[in-house]
Amino acid sequence: MDLEEAMRTQGTCRYYQDREVPDEVLYRAFDAARFGPQGGNRQPVRFVVVRDPAKKRQLKEWYLGPWKAYLSGIGTGEVRAGALPKTVEAADHFAEHFDEVPALVVVCAEVDGLHPTDHELGRLSVVGGGSIYPIVQNFLLACRNEGLGSALTTLLCVFEPQVKELLDIPDGVITAATIAVGWPAKPFPSKLTRIDVDDMVHVDSYGGRTLSR
Repeated sequence: MDLEEAMRTQGTCRYYQDREVPDEVLYRAFDAARFGPQGGNRQPVRFVVVRDPAKKRQLKEWYLGPWKAYLSGIGTGEVRAGALPKTVEAADHFAEHFDEVPALVVVCAEVDGLHPTDHELGRLSVVGGGSIYPIVQNFLLACRNEGLGSALTTLLCVFEPQVKELLDIPDGVITAATIAVGWPAKPFPSKLTRIDVDDMVHVDSYGGRTLSR
């Protein structure tokens, strides 16, 4: 499909058909995803596709804890969320049926392949993810191209030691996200809610003039 169409309609899928995703379809998506940019071409990203029902049930059990805490925070106003109530409801449905998603893809990365340059700035370090998340986004777009819905979450990173033990992930490898993948039960969105370019892009200084059209 057209790349721009994929980018504009690759929304988070929270309702899935009860239908398996063949290995060959996932293979094509991973094959495309691996060309994402990464520092020094060190290629640190690895994926674990979880299909086993018992393992998916365990991942759901862990997922529900931080999700319900987050949901409670939205209700009390402690957590800032720009989502509409129906979106929050869909996210809760997703959490309650997390183990029913056909494939849960755990994103991993070899620590030695990351090169964060911001860990001494006295703030949250994010740069190491620059060698991980471009490939993740490639995978999400590749899934969209295959007609697959997907949902990216990082909540299970709270349980990294437990997830690593469950999936035999070795020392020196971290978890960076989990991606739910399956055939969507509802149509893909035709329009996503995002801020305008003028509100996010400025020239020469933060808050400076916007780009000409």
